[in-house]
Amino acid sequence: MARIAGVDLEKKKRIDIALTKIYGIGRELSSRILDTAGVDSAVRVSDLTEAQVSSIRKEIDSAYKVEGDLRKEVSMDIKRLMDMASYRGIRHRKNLPVRGQRTSTNARTRKGPKKGAVSRKS
Repeated sequence: MARIAGVDLEKKKRIDIALTKIYGIGRELSSRILDTAGVDSAVRVSDLTEAQVSSIRKEIDSAYKVEGDLRKEVSMDIKRLMDMASYRGIRHRKNLPVRGQRTSTNARTRKGPKKGAVSRKS
C-alpha cells in the first residue's frame, strides 16, 4: 500500500482516483500532479514503482498544501471569522448555514432534527 501525505492509498484503485483520498486533492489536481510527476494516470497503485511514488510524494510536498496543514489553515480561517464577529463568523458560531441558504424550511443537516411543539402539562 502506497503511503502519500500520511494517507494509505488503496492498492486496487487507479492512481488518479486514489490520490483524491488525500484531503485537498480532487480529480483535476490529481491529474495535474501526475502530469508533472511523469506518472501515467491509468496505473494501479499496486503497480507503482518506488521511484514513481517518491516523485508523486515530492511533487505534492513541494507545491501543494494538503491534509493536516490545509485542515489547520481552514479551521484558523473559520476561527478568525468567528473572532472578528463577522456575519459569516456568527453563522459558524450558531451552527447555521453560512452561504445564504434559507433556514425557514430546509437546513436540517446543519440545524439538526426538528424540535417540534413542546407540550406543557398544566
